[in-house]
Amino acid sequence: MDDKLVIKGIGFQSRLWVGTGKYKDFTETKNAIEASGSDVVTVAVRRVNIIDRKSENLLDYIDPNKYKILPNTAGCYTVEDALRYSRLAREAGISDLIKLEVIGDEKTLFPDTCGLLKATEILAKEGFIVLPYTNDDPVMAKRLEDAGAAAVMPLGAPIGSGLGLRNPYNIKIILETVKLPVIVDAGVGTASDAAIAMELGCDAVLINTGIAGAKDPVSMAAAMKHAVFAGRLAYKAGRIPKKLYATASSPIEGML
Repeated sequence: MDDKLVIKGIGFQSRLWVGTGKYKDFTETKNAIEASGSDVVTVAVRRVNIIDRKSENLLDYIDPNKYKILPNTAGCYTVEDALRYSRLAREAGISDLIKLEVIGDEKTLFPDTCGLLKATEILAKEGFIVLPYTNDDPVMAKRLEDAGAAAVMPLGAPIGSGLGLRNPYNIKIILETVKLPVIVDAGVGTASDAAIAMELGCDAVLINTGIAGAKDPVSMAAAMKHAVFAGRLAYKAGRIPKKLYATASSPIEGML
């Protein structure tokens, strides 16, 4: 399907983006990423070794020429930390892309939206392509757009919860509110969750725990790939309206 996602002039072949945390080892990480068909791999600058090439390195298993490496600021609880790790990733030559996280609560891992908005504005002015992880609030999504975000990444449910899209109506309103790509990030637990997000009209889905935490991560990665493709195709095809009563699937006009 000729349906490339484009963000700030950068083309992405896959609408399934994947994370690299929580796998048992780098080999399983590599195999799951390959099975997902994704060309975007996000890595936590603060937690994963991608800079020191003298020791075992994630990039020894993931070819930067094959995948777009998307650094993220996971684990950052202040604007200052998020800015520092974003700049560190760029200085290391990884990317101008940054998945921006400013966490506000250690238990729920919900974003600090005030800090997120501030960091987005600063990094956008510095030339970063900012993809902020936010809550499912249409008002905040619009403010992030105005602050210079290149896309918005609302949570479907708390990070790692696997609860699926808890409020699809808010996601739908975000899609109607902003003109940016909308990428669901967090909460996807299985293939049907990913399909629902895409059927709503989201531009992509980012999944880590839903794949890495499965009993068979490689098989789940393949399932997510097909779900995202099917959901996107169904969205573009246009579903039938929902009705309260039955409608015959075979016409009866002209029958004796």
